[in-house]
Amino acid sequence: MKKHKRSFLVLFLCTFSLFLFGQQDCKVLMTEIAGTYDGKCKKGLAHGKGKAMGRDTYEGQFKQGLPNGRGTYSWSTGEVYSGQWEKGKRHGEGEYSYKMNGEDKVQSGIWDQDRYLGPKPERPQVIQRVGVEKYSINRIGDGNRVLIDIYMNGVPNITIEAFSILGTSGSEFTLGRSVGYENINFPFLCKINYRTWNKLHTSQHNVIFEFEIKEPGDWRVVITN
Repeated sequence: MKKHKRSFLVLFLCTFSLFLFGQQDCKVLMTEIAGTYDGKCKKGLAHGKGKAMGRDTYEGQFKQGLPNGRGTYSWSTGEVYSGQWEKGKRHGEGEYSYKMNGEDKVQSGIWDQDRYLGPKPERPQVIQRVGVEKYSINRIGDGNRVLIDIYMNGVPNITIEAFSILGTSGSEFTLGRSVGYENINFPFLCKINYRTWNKLHTSQHNVIFEFEIKEPGDWRVVITN
């Protein structure tokens, strides 16, 4: 009986030592929070959900020893950032709270490698949609252009009649079967009207599609009938 108790005690001490050693050996590669770490580990580095405390404190997702993913960082001076991280830097959408001249301030929006870019851009808004099966509005780069394509059955719709388009700024242009506006001043409001046959070519119907884009850029709008 004593032999079994001794074996159990040895097993417990070995397991505890391995656990303790593993926790101590799990490194955080960010000096400001590299004090104590409690959380998941991979190949000796903080990886997964965890909490690291040093001069500052971070709680959230880690990857290869650095904050990566969603997490909250609290500075010893009182500032707090909660949001997305990438390789130990604020990157993506997040909110930064701090004090200035004794007043509470908040910077909410988009970050790029620790640099604040500004508030989160407003998504394009569809104001009116009639006779449209589906649509997409995507920013494909920088610029001041909106390009519009109309599809049916996976190919450009060639059954369109009485087409009209009206935009609030810029110059109307065509590019192949695409139509749009360039040299736009944003926000940009656009309304499209036309008639088209249905997929089976058995009847015609009127289409109205009106949308607004507030963020500058090179945009592509795809309408499917």
